[in-house]
Amino acid sequence: MSLISPACRDALSRWIDNQRALAGASQNTITAYQGDLGEFLAFMTTHRGEPQGLGALAGITTSEMRAWMAQTRAGGIGARSLARKLSAVKSFYRWLAEREGFEPTAVLSTRAPKFQKKLPRPLAEDAARAMLDTVEVQSQTPWVGARDTAVVTILYGCGLRISEALGLTGADAPLPPTLRIIGKGCKERLVPVIPAARAAVEHYRQLCPFDLSAEAPLFRGVRGKALSPRMIQGVMARARMQLGLPATATPHALRHSFATHLLTAGGDLRAIQELLGHASLSTTQAYTSVDTARLMEVYDKSHPRA
Repeated sequence: MSLISPACRDALSRWIDNQRALAGASQNTITAYQGDLGEFLAFMTTHRGEPQGLGALAGITTSEMRAWMAQTRAGGIGARSLARKLSAVKSFYRWLAEREGFEPTAVLSTRAPKFQKKLPRPLAEDAARAMLDTVEVQSQTPWVGARDTAVVTILYGCGLRISEALGLTGADAPLPPTLRIIGKGCKERLVPVIPAARAAVEHYRQLCPFDLSAEAPLFRGVRGKALSPRMIQGVMARARMQLGLPATATPHALRHSFATHLLTAGGDLRAIQELLGHASLSTTQAYTSVDTARLMEVYDKSHPRA
């Protein structure tokens, strides 16, 4: 950040505050934005040979955008990651242009590199059940095994993001029949809680050695602090190796599995969209993986003109 002019640092800081407060961006997203925009602004400083003020940023050309993208790719960054960085740059420039009164066409018209979108890979139903059974035996400490089982059961049984599951507090327990979840973009949704998830959390609470006060995290690490997502990722990694499952059997894959298995069982796609907290139905469709015949059957039954 030392290569960036004070004016640019200030503008970037104000945009970050805007994304955090108004767009409801998560901390992980904010960190990524800071890194992506910091690298971009530092490149422009080096490319032009001097710190760039806001006026200079308004004059960035198409060729300079191509030079930045070429250097980024040369540094080993894949097309998907570069597309994400470009999206952050465009978002920042759109905001900056509105406030500084310049035309950001050169930046906004830059095309992202094409890449093959990765399709989600949910677990088969028997593999998901095996994962639930195997996670508990990864620890020799009973309360830790019960904790890991509770988290994984919530991920699969309720379709939560791992950040949402680990964001639960003592006030959320015992789990009610319906959880009120604040997801991405501060969007609120109601999620039914299956009996197995409620039972798993209660078992964990009975064994947990820490005081699970209302304002404190529900799921704790071995030293009593908030449980890290990496711990659950590690537990599932060991379990999948034991079960012979692919590397795609991650905590997030359980959310895909939740959606896919509901749809396979005859669930309504729009209802699943609401449960997942997706703004777009196309995002929900990408989360589900069912055979074409089954998808058309669901479509025929639910389409208003069928």
